Amino acid sequence: MTCYDTSHAGRPEPLRGGTLWRRTLRIPVRDGVRLAADLYSASPEPETTALPVLLERTPYGRRARRGSDQDRGDAPVPRPEDIARHFTDARYHVVRQDCRGRGDSEGTFVKYLGEGPDGADTVAWLRNQPWCDGRVVMTGVSYSAHVQAAAAAEGVTGLAAMFQDSGGFSSAYDAGMRMGGAFELKQVTWALRQAAKSPEAAVDPVLAEELRRVDVAGWFGAMPWRPGCTPLRHLPAYEDFLLEQWREDTFGDYYRNPAIYGRGFYDRFPDVPSLHMGSWYDPYVRSTIENFTALRELKSAPSYLVMGPWTHGHRCDTYAGDVDFGPRAALDGNLAPSYLEFRRRWFDRALGREDEGRPDGGDLPAVQYFLMGGGDGRRDGAGRMRHGGAWRTDTRWPPAFTAPVALYLTPAGNLTLAPPTEAAASVTYDFDPRHPVPTMGGQVTSGEPVMTGGAYDQNAPDARVHGAREPYLPLDSRPDVITLTTPPLERDVILAGPVSARLHVSTTAPDTDFTIKLIDVHPPNADYPHGFAMNLTDGIFRCRFHRSYEKPELLTPGEVYEVEVAAPDTANRFAAGHRIRLDISSSNFPRFDVNTNTGRPEAAARRTAVAANTVHMDAERPSHLRVWLEGGADALA
Repeated sequence: MTCYDTSHAGRPEPLRGGTLWRRTLRIPVRDGVRLAADLYSASPEPETTALPVLLERTPYGRRARRGSDQDRGDAPVPRPEDIARHFTDARYHVVRQDCRGRGDSEGTFVKYLGEGPDGADTVAWLRNQPWCDGRVVMTGVSYSAHVQAAAAAEGVTGLAAMFQDSGGFSSAYDAGMRMGGAFELKQVTWALRQAAKSPEAAVDPVLAEELRRVDVAGWFGAMPWRPGCTPLRHLPAYEDFLLEQWREDTFGDYYRNPAIYGRGFYDRFPDVPSLHMGSWYDPYVRSTIENFTALRELKSAPSYLVMGPWTHGHRCDTYAGDVDFGPRAALDGNLAPSYLEFRRRWFDRALGREDEGRPDGGDLPAVQYFLMGGGDGRRDGAGRMRHGGAWRTDTRWPPAFTAPVALYLTPAGNLTLAPPTEAAASVTYDFDPRHPVPTMGGQVTSGEPVMTGGAYDQNAPDARVHGAREPYLPLDSRPDVITLTTPPLERDVILAGPVSARLHVSTTAPDTDFTIKLIDVHPPNADYPHGFAMNLTDGIFRCRFHRSYEKPELLTPGEVYEVEVAAPDTANRFAAGHRIRLDISSSNFPRFDVNTNTGRPEAAARRTAVAANTVHMDAERPSHLRVWLEGGADALA
């Protein structure tokens, strides 16, 4: 019998009546740290059969059941051993590993930045085991997708395929950690939640109790945080990495780390099949689409894109927030019988194993995306608005029959195909950082208890919305929100692709932000007499980066600047009678940190100032929304 280095492996443990076996591995990496992992196999002696290895690396506990592992909407979340059994039955070995400093792994946890070398070393070690046939496939959701891109950016050898679900940074500066120069505060809520589950808290009941009692909403009202004056002050490793993320506001060496900057290292990525799955209400829309398009162009191996209407990792749900997209929205029952079966079929395809008696069900489209919209707009039994939708396929993204269209802004609140002709036209509002526009849904994850992702009626904030105040008026009633709409549409209009606004702006401050939000405005009905203003996507831009993200430059008050505010892609059918709406403001809190208007970096400033912000909309300064429509401008003609 072939043997391997048993100094790094525990005794096999039978599971599921002896048809599944698990043994603990201690995998050494280059600095001597050993990372804990479980090997699942169909035999107590896996070395007797060399098979492909499915590798998932996680900071959440390799034996923990996670909601993002949901397989079918009508079944409980499977346990790690149930997941492993599905793939060992299909002639794979499965390895689930704790990331450094998490679970049972040695070392100190630093979010994201060390995952590349650890991942590459793990793949190299696995390939050298007699039970591996030389092929390692990386898989996983969210952080377990980020670590795949990190390993790939190291030029890892032996990686046979990647299945990146809801993650994998193309550039963390553009999505996931920052957007448009602003800091994504989900990094704060994530750090607080994971600190409470850390190995340090597990062995220190006083620390655990302190973290359990953190008043998250209260601390969000005390920003910015300073070293030693945060709810993480008694867990220095977590406080340090969080504050470092926040302070690093320019695009410098920190954000060029391969672990979070795949864009700079695509040439190192192995030329292997890859599948990139995301959802329209997920923070990683931009990364998911960029990774797909870049690898499809640069590599000979195929890349695939799947985009659903869900929130982060909730592929078996038919809804996001207060909106339901119908029974066709879930992955299970539509794209495959289950998520596990979808992955198994794809792994077999990627490794050329379809000839082993498990046909994959036909050719796989390069792009599968859910086009939201087409429902009746009424309230369902669960209290959600029925927006509807359907799956579509294409050979590229944006879809082949779409084209960019400019919709110009007018001071009267219109979005129009006609460029402005006025010599002078603008709208000015006061932006007070002490009273930011509250976040209502959107592309948010890990934001609880202060924010939640998904689609919500922007006409109807309520007590669930952090920062909203009675009498809970529509967001467009605020004087610091500019709202612009098309007339009611005469026929259905299909939007699918990137979204951005080219704005000509001026301000009384040395620095400020501008935000955009794209909205589908449903007309009133008996269930929603005020209509339903459904958010689709939103973005932000910090104006001190108007020349570059590498070298910020303060503004000259009163001078007009041209900036582009980009929002993640989306896909939506605006039904006849609906309106396309754009909201412009200068804050979206707590999704993003709030610009103080002082010119000082947000992570260090203690003062704030009110800024008078102006959006110009005249012939020489034609601010406009740019969207991709099926049929181009003719769709609105």
